[in-house]
Amino acid sequence: MNEEPVKRKFFPIINKEFTWFIIARILFIAGLRMTPVLLGWRLYELTGSKLALGFLGLAEVIPAISLALPAGVKVDRSNKHRLLSICIAIYFFLMLGLMLITSKLFLSWSSPTVVQWGIYAIVFCTGLVRAYTGPAFNSFLAQLVHNEKLVKAVSVNSMIWLVAAVTGPALAGVMIAYTNITIAFIPVCAMIAIAFVFFMQISPKPVSWQPGNNRTWDSVKEGLRFVFTQKALLGAMSLDMLAVLFGGATALLPVFASDILHVGPQWLGWLVAATYIGNFFAIAGLTKYPLKRKQGTTLLYVVAGYGACILVFALSGNVWLSFFALFVSGLFDGVSVIIRGTVMQLFVPDEMRGRVSAVNSIFINSSNELGQFESGVAASAMGTVPSVVFGGCMTLLVVGFTWKKAPGLRKFEY
Repeated sequence: MNEEPVKRKFFPIINKEFTWFIIARILFIAGLRMTPVLLGWRLYELTGSKLALGFLGLAEVIPAISLALPAGVKVDRSNKHRLLSICIAIYFFLMLGLMLITSKLFLSWSSPTVVQWGIYAIVFCTGLVRAYTGPAFNSFLAQLVHNEKLVKAVSVNSMIWLVAAVTGPALAGVMIAYTNITIAFIPVCAMIAIAFVFFMQISPKPVSWQPGNNRTWDSVKEGLRFVFTQKALLGAMSLDMLAVLFGGATALLPVFASDILHVGPQWLGWLVAATYIGNFFAIAGLTKYPLKRKQGTTLLYVVAGYGACILVFALSGNVWLSFFALFVSGLFDGVSVIIRGTVMQLFVPDEMRGRVSAVNSIFINSSNELGQFESGVAASAMGTVPSVVFGGCMTLLVVGFTWKKAPGLRKFEY
């Protein structure tokens, strides 16, 4: 059999620089996705507080959202390769800081309160850097492949992200179970350092946008105006934001693992990874068999399915059923990721990618980290299980409202 056609079928867009990009990205994301699991377990171990887990998300989302729009302008104006190189290097030193402050040695010198707020302070700094890395990675991808291959590039990039998102939490769970928190941060730092080495193999690309005399705020308004005139893009981003804001249960997984399912850190890692495993299978399938029509209707169906899975997870008292519910929620979410990612790459001109990605990052951060905070507050007020049931029901209500009030999104196709 001729192996070259097979290779091209499954890896249709590989070139040398795209390969370096993918390797760097998978290592970088795997390291970052280990961190919330390690910090969540450590915080709950130190404080026993659900609200403390919520504040972990809030510490990152405040700077990430506050800087998102000016960061998008900076990304469009900058050499993205240089900007990302600096950001990856800063992340490395921040992870070293987390390794130190979460260690038992540091705790012996200080107190649980000092450790808790030290974690929040460093996570706040990661949020500052994250405001730049999200838009920069997304817009830099478009400079590595030709436009006609962007749809498949989005799918491959999403698959790679998910491989990392599965590997990171699973590895974190194993490291917590068999080592201590300090040793658990060693692979985090190592992966980010190696990611930096691979990323430096890529040559710098020209700046795609020359803003002239435009002030930063004028450029920000230009990006916002573009998003709000693209109804399909705005609708997809808003639907995802509200669904994950209410339906996300990730922040409470340490509580479910410890107090409800009565399992250890290994299972915590797999519960965190379950959604991403589902994402991976969905995106792998859609890479080979892409959606041909009715993408808007499909988006609404899969978000409703996501909400239903969250309800099953909330009411489950069995770890295998909980894992399965999160896995299926990941399948539904994976379809949503592909639809939204394709809309982003197809409908956004190159000179606007940084700013539009920044607006998108506001929606994503609002749903993920603010959802984490909402989960912590709701769990403290209502109890763990009722708060997640409430979130699943709200997700279904959001889909029903969108179906009725946004017929344009329901009928959208590309």
